[in-house]
Amino acid sequence: MSYINKFRLISLLEGVSFLILLFIAMPLKYQMGVPQAVTVMGWAHGLLFIAYVSMAMNMSTRQGWSGMYSTLVVLAGMVPFACFFLEKRLKKEVLQVSLQSS
Repeated sequence: MSYINKFRLISLLEGVSFLILLFIAMPLKYQMGVPQAVTVMGWAHGLLFIAYVSMAMNMSTRQGWSGMYSTLVVLAGMVPFACFFLEKRLKKEVLQVSLQSS
């Protein structure tokens, strides 16, 4: 699996973990009194976010992204649902790279 595909996977996992944290774990904690949901998902999301930012910085160097684009990619990890828009963009980038190499 190429590095960009690994980054795409981490991006989606991080985004989905963020949504689970916001829309499932938080309501479980505050409406049903189950604080463990936030503890577990908070840790999972935190680890995935660290991996995401680290890989985004590495991808920036590998792909030669501009500073603005790199910043937007990192910010996409902090905005709900942004991971899906980023996935669409990264998929296009993977297709362009594969077309150029063939």
